[in-house]
Amino acid sequence: MAVVLDGEGLSAQQMQDFARWTNLAETTFISHPDGADADYRVRIFTPGREMPFAGHPTLGSCMAWLHAGGKPADATKVRQQCAIGVVDIDLSRGMPAFAAPVTHVLKTDEAERMHIQAQLNIDPSSVLNFVKLDNGPTWKVFELASASEVLNVDSSKVTWTDFGPIGLFGKADEGSAHDYEVRMLAPSSGMSEDPITGSLNAAIAMWLQSEDRLPEYLVVAQGRNIAREGRVVIQTDQEGSVWIGGEVHIVVEGEVSL
Repeated sequence: MAVVLDGEGLSAQQMQDFARWTNLAETTFISHPDGADADYRVRIFTPGREMPFAGHPTLGSCMAWLHAGGKPADATKVRQQCAIGVVDIDLSRGMPAFAAPVTHVLKTDEAERMHIQAQLNIDPSSVLNFVKLDNGPTWKVFELASASEVLNVDSSKVTWTDFGPIGLFGKADEGSAHDYEVRMLAPSSGMSEDPITGSLNAAIAMWLQSEDRLPEYLVVAQGRNIAREGRVVIQTDQEGSVWIGGEVHIVVEGEVSL
C-alpha cells in the first residue's frame, strides 16, 4: 500500500486518479481531522473505488504518520478518523493494533450461498457456517471445516463482479503455529485474493465473539496461496474490546507532485 501524508486540499477525483496510478491494493491520503477527537483523517482508495474502512491501510497509515513525525494526543494510542468514524490504534502491544469496529450480521440469501459454493466448488459438507458481515465493507464469509479446505478453494473461479468480497476461514491443524487460516477472494483491486485483510479478520473476530467462540488470543495466517504469507494477531482485552494487530514495515519513502 501507499500513504500520501499531505492529502490536504486534494479532491476525491485526484485521490482516485493517484490510487489508480500506484496500482496498489490501497492508497491512503492523510489530512487534518474534522474535530478534536481524532489525530488525523484518512481516506482509503483502491485503484477503482473509495473504501469506508480497511485494516491494513489503517495500521499502515498510522505508522507512516508516526514515522513522519506525527504526535498523537495520547502517547499510548492514535485516534484515526475515517468514513466509519474514529478508530483507535493501540501502540502499547508490541505491534500496532486497531480496535475492531462494530460489526453487523446481515440477513443471508440461501440461493446466493449455493451459487457461490457451486462456483468455487466448495463441498457443502465442509461448510460449517455462512454469514454476511458488515463493518464498513460487507463480507460474505464461509467458515469451513479445516484450513486445508480453505486452502483448496480455487480463487481464479471468482471475480469482483460475480459476488463482491468473499471471506473463507477454517481452523488450522493441530500443532500449527497459528489458529486459523483466512483467505479473502475478489478484492476490488482486481487481484485474485488479498494477502492480508485486517477488516475481514476484524469482522470474523467480532462474529466469533458474538457466538462466544473468540478466545483472548488468536493468531491468523493469510496469504499462503499467493506466496505472501502473513500473520494477524487478535487479542481481547478485559473490557471486551477486540484488537487486530500486525507488523508494519516502511519500504520506500519519497515525494511526488499531484
